[in-house]
Amino acid sequence: MKPTLFSTLLALASAATIQAAINDSCNANGTPGVCLTTASCSSGGRNLSPCTNGICRFSNTCASGNTVSGLCPGPAGFTCCLPGSSACNPAVNAATLDLIKLSEGFVPRPAPDPIGLPTVGYGHLCQTTGCAEVPYPFPLTTATASSLLISDLRTFQSCIARDINDSVRLNDNQFGALVSWAFNVGCGNAQSSTLIRRLNAGEAPNTVAAKELPKWNKAGGEVLPGLVTRRAREVTLFRTASSVIAHPC
Repeated sequence: MKPTLFSTLLALASAATIQAAINDSCNANGTPGVCLTTASCSSGGRNLSPCTNGICRFSNTCASGNTVSGLCPGPAGFTCCLPGSSACNPAVNAATLDLIKLSEGFVPRPAPDPIGLPTVGYGHLCQTTGCAEVPYPFPLTTATASSLLISDLRTFQSCIARDINDSVRLNDNQFGALVSWAFNVGCGNAQSSTLIRRLNAGEAPNTVAAKELPKWNKAGGEVLPGLVTRRAREVTLFRTASSVIAHPC
């Protein structure tokens, strides 16, 4: 049957009103987010219970780096972004960025990592289908991938600074090596680790790093050569002398 003008307009109108499902990712005016009911959202995503003191957004776009999981709907990476605290959140040095880039490798488009997780850039773990939360067009350039990495690292800089007691003095190489490790294994694993516990107990940092970092060489229950190499690089960086104190600051 030849379509009429009315049926064509109806089809177009129906297509125009298709919306993403609740808790699916969406994009409004270039800002990635998660679709909510209007009753669940006020002030543009602020005061979304139980994220009462922050704003629900993807963790890699939280400028303060102070995020709490489990308080917002949607995918795991959609977290409660809280204002920055008075605690310091030192940026990692160039040696750390070089180590992470070398270990992660550059991936211009979303692709599975060695254990099948979708990543892009320098180790950015995709939070949505097609890495829709990434604010840069694909394929990424090394410049945009570097910007994404620096943004991603804020969360891990913050958790390492938070979880290590202020009585533990770390130079910028030591701090950076731990941020690289946390970026790889996750803040939760770092926080509960024997490595952090031993540092906070007052043991010599270089000894602790040399003993504990190499243990984190498995993914999916298997030892991966790439992780063995990365841990060795982190130990080397950690034990490289520096007069720049990164923690406490």
